[in-house]
Amino acid sequence: MTVFAQQLADELATEAMGRRLSVLLNGRGIVYLSGELGAGKTTLSRGILRGMGYTGAVKSPTFTLVEPYEMAEQAAYHFDLYRLEDPEEFEYLGIDEYLESGHLCLLEWPEKGLGHIPRSDLTIDLEVLAEGRLLVVTANSAFGEQICHGLIESAK
Repeated sequence: MTVFAQQLADELATEAMGRRLSVLLNGRGIVYLSGELGAGKTTLSRGILRGMGYTGAVKSPTFTLVEPYEMAEQAAYHFDLYRLEDPEEFEYLGIDEYLESGHLCLLEWPEKGLGHIPRSDLTIDLEVLAEGRLLVVTANSAFGEQICHGLIESAK
């Protein structure tokens, strides 16, 4: 399992990291986003979506559970599972079709759906530091390994 870690100074650096990730993800994969409230999960997601060419508003899907982003030749789905009371609720919401679409799926608060959501290609943890954030990317599949190695190479 490959791990990539980098300190991010501010919101701009977090969004820039998202853009770097978007190039490597190439519009596909399942990515778990973990971190406390305000850690930067939605900011990182915004960077990923901007890197894919999305120019509209990007907001946390806290109240809608999923925000679909349709672009000219690709799509992405941004989930926020924070409000799920029981992981079984996930099944009743009909979200499997998004997760099985082959498009990029970004899942905030994945621990709320464990056992009912597919294994991720990447787990991205964001930790609030005294100054900035610590981003830790962990590969959970062969595709995730490629992405981590790409991040490591681009950081040299």
